[in-house]
Amino acid sequence: MKKLLSFIFCLTVYSISHAQHARISGQVSDTLNHVKLPNTVVALLHAKDSVLYKYVRANESGGFAFDNLQAGKYLLMITYPAFADYVEPVTLSDTTVLRYDNIMMTLRSRLLQEVVIQQKVAAIQMKGDTTEFNAGSYQTQPNASVEDLLKKLPGIQVDNKGQITAQGEKVKKVLVDGEEFFGDDPTLVTKNLRADMVDKVQLYDKKSEQAAFTGVDDGQASKTLNLKLKEDKKNGYFGKVELGAGTNGFHDNQVMLNVFKKKMKVAAYGIVSNTGKTGLNWQESDKYGQSMADNVNMEGGDFIIISGNNDEFSGWDGQYSGKGYPLVQTGGLHFNNKWNQDKQNIGGNYKFMKLYMDGNSTTTTKNILPNNTVSYRNQRENFNNNVMRNRIDGRYEIQLDSSSSLRLDMNGGIDQKKTNSNFYSEFLDGDSSLVNRNNRQLSVADDTRQLNSNLLWRKKLKKKGRTLSVNVAENYTLSDGDGVLHSFTEYFKKSGGVDSSYLTDQRKVFRTENINASGNITYTEPISTLSSLVANYGLVLTNSKSYRNSFNAGDAGKYDVMDSTYSNSYVFNMLTHKAGLGYVYTGRKVRIQATNNVGFTTFQQDDVYRNTNHDRNFVNWFPAASFTYTFSQQRRLRINYNGNTNQPSINQLQPVRTNDDDQDVKIGNAALKPSFRNNFHASYFDFKVLSERSLWLSVNYTGTSNDFGESSVIDDKGKRTTQFININGNENANLNLNMGWKIKPLNVNLGYTLRGGYYRNANYINDQLNTTKTFNGTTGIDLMSSKEKKYEHYLSLEATYNTSLSSIQQSTRTNYWTYNVTAAERYFLPWQFTIESDVVCNFRQKTAVFTDNNNVIQWNAALVKKFGKKEALELRAAVKDILNQNIGFNRSVNSNFITQNTYSTIGRYGMLSVIWNFNKVGGGGIAKK
Repeated sequence: MKKLLSFIFCLTVYSISHAQHARISGQVSDTLNHVKLPNTVVALLHAKDSVLYKYVRANESGGFAFDNLQAGKYLLMITYPAFADYVEPVTLSDTTVLRYDNIMMTLRSRLLQEVVIQQKVAAIQMKGDTTEFNAGSYQTQPNASVEDLLKKLPGIQVDNKGQITAQGEKVKKVLVDGEEFFGDDPTLVTKNLRADMVDKVQLYDKKSEQAAFTGVDDGQASKTLNLKLKEDKKNGYFGKVELGAGTNGFHDNQVMLNVFKKKMKVAAYGIVSNTGKTGLNWQESDKYGQSMADNVNMEGGDFIIISGNNDEFSGWDGQYSGKGYPLVQTGGLHFNNKWNQDKQNIGGNYKFMKLYMDGNSTTTTKNILPNNTVSYRNQRENFNNNVMRNRIDGRYEIQLDSSSSLRLDMNGGIDQKKTNSNFYSEFLDGDSSLVNRNNRQLSVADDTRQLNSNLLWRKKLKKKGRTLSVNVAENYTLSDGDGVLHSFTEYFKKSGGVDSSYLTDQRKVFRTENINASGNITYTEPISTLSSLVANYGLVLTNSKSYRNSFNAGDAGKYDVMDSTYSNSYVFNMLTHKAGLGYVYTGRKVRIQATNNVGFTTFQQDDVYRNTNHDRNFVNWFPAASFTYTFSQQRRLRINYNGNTNQPSINQLQPVRTNDDDQDVKIGNAALKPSFRNNFHASYFDFKVLSERSLWLSVNYTGTSNDFGESSVIDDKGKRTTQFININGNENANLNLNMGWKIKPLNVNLGYTLRGGYYRNANYINDQLNTTKTFNGTTGIDLMSSKEKKYEHYLSLEATYNTSLSSIQQSTRTNYWTYNVTAAERYFLPWQFTIESDVVCNFRQKTAVFTDNNNVIQWNAALVKKFGKKEALELRAAVKDILNQNIGFNRSVNSNFITQNTYSTIGRYGMLSVIWNFNKVGGGGIAKK
């Protein structure tokens, strides 16, 4: 014990004795001969006015170092006789440690030839937790969009719908210069912003503002892309106008305008389209603050859903996911500005959307039941839905003095949604005999209002590294709905013929109101300039009210007879005190973080109609730890762990039967306990400059105790009744590997992908525990080659193996392969003509359950004529889905249910479009080598 204490004491003394402020070091050499350059002048200038801050001369081995640097923005400038100057912008915090392992200087006589090499050196860099791509290192065609640029970046994929996946995770936001820019629909930016305006593409996990300030990860993060624009592109305006008319009534009309004037940015867009390309992917507004009342539902893989479904009565979330035929009318405004030497800034967005959706779908479900029995449910749906959505958000930030700042974020919105659906379903026994038949009509109108705000105050105290921050937030949501359910079911005898029938004719009225208020205070105390202790305390208050009333038709034909079985009024209040302590060490190459929070939570549950109260208390834990080792700016290893306690939602707690589908009834459970999730994640990144070889590897494991699962009973009439329960044994693991090479003799970029997922889901079916184990593995390669104004080639090949097994029927295993092939060609012809063609092939293996292979080949082609020296005007004639084979299709395994769904989607059409890309940009800015 004494030896251990002595070791800890020595380690602390060593840490304090070696304490340092912000530091920059590196080594300088000759690009051509790789000779170290002694006595090189290395200067650090203030970025604002280029005034000299510090300078040193490199030693005999070309090494240099700056110590005890103040936080701020600087320019690192390196000069040596006969060599071109090297300039690199750097931003320092109080504890930043930067190391430039090998800065290569270029002779002025070889400058034109060697500039390309210098760009390759900086093609990819790691800056803290951010992966930064130098956009100039990836060649794109004139007037190419940001989407075209992203497709060329290693580790990033963009599908034919514009969805971006980076390092195996979906990108949720795309920012421009760090600011929201209609960010809840990334395609608005990636399809309309030009690639040649982008200087850097930064990829990182966006944390909360308080976490970014304190340096302590709070587990709230989303995969984000930030587009840093070139300085000389920030004065003037640019935009795009597209007018398109096609066959079968298709049209696509878009306009976007962007105006930059120094620090001010104004943007506007408008879209009227029924092609489903852009303007449809609005997500729900971000909730500011950290609500411990939110329920986390985990999804994994392309086809496995491992959590219960909590859809509202309306059944449609107001989004377009490829199902049906959409018509969108949408527009938005964006503004942000900085002034007073960037001490104050303001920004905001307003968006409006009217979305119409209609279509149909067919769903076949195989139920795997105990005792080696099975049953089937086949359902057809016709739907006609629409939503009108308004969103507004704003942000104001002020630097109160040199050590403190205040930031206010707010957003709100109103949704008015109407859904109309007609269903026809049949339930079949294992021998295909008819058990029941149902016709159901459901019409709902509901309004949802939201208001969210967050206030953050940050203060740097006198001692360097000592900080105090206070975060106060509120989230408010109110949803009102009114609908009519008409359902008629016939039950059949084994011998044939109708046994009985049942009619449901009800009016449904519901209201859900949620108020969440939270406050958090965080204090950091430096042990040394390399390490700190972090203490925090938080308070969360959540009030939720929900009533669902069902009324049967009375004698006068009015819906005035309450059905108590399907009616309930429920109040759920929750109070949580949360406190914790953490340790952070930030060294030259190593960063270590370890924190643990404990929360004391009180539940108050009131069943108003039944006059019952249920108060409960829980102790919740939130441990977290991370380790990061940075080998160099092109190589990094990170390992982290998060433990989260999640609370059940009011929809899961409310003890009322929901018969929106009276053949699939769900029941809440007021006795649900919080669940606890353990998540382990490891990632490794490596980029070789000379060979342009990149590698991303990530491994993830999640296990949940007391998870929110389901217990289902299917009776002999085919009716399914499900109640939410706590269950153990749910877990999943994922692996993602992305590699890329540059085959220089062939001018080809080669990529390799390996993905794998394992999912274990437990539930009860007919009072018997069922464990479903599912695995999918994908391997693929892609090749890309381009030459400016000559050609672009792209080919992608992927194969995926899927297997699933349920414990209640070991003899029934679902195994099948799917294959995806994508090829795209673009050729640049004389007289500014371009011909484009792409083919997307999906091949799916038949199985005993999935008897239809549903192979699809989608072939698109276009002929383009451009006009003018800058090719700003474009005339495009395109045909989508030439073979008319596009179908909506997916397969899924959900607990003991195997489902195949086909749905209507946009098929073949021709389109003639006129596109005008206009711009007038210019101005200064420091050129960087």
